[in-house]
Amino acid sequence: MTKSAIVQARLEPALKAEVERVLREIGLSTTEAITIFFNRIRLEQGIPFELKIPNSETRKVFQDTDAGKNLHGPFNSHTEMMAALEDD
Repeated sequence: MTKSAIVQARLEPALKAEVERVLREIGLSTTEAITIFFNRIRLEQGIPFELKIPNSETRKVFQDTDAGKNLHGPFNSHTEMMAALEDD
């Protein structure tokens, strides 16, 4: 099957850069990740994860994070973040 369809999306540059960094660490290109996502949508006939309105506790965490408040970080790596979470 010839791959010739193009998907374009506008993203915040920081989000794009961070996601591309994560994908590089796990050995995937952006195209491969999008292809996996699209295949899961096709397989499950919907978004492959639950979408719901965040509860008040989650909204508070979002607000704190947006305001630059972080009780544990900043972290230099995913491994460092996971170690801090496991210590809780």
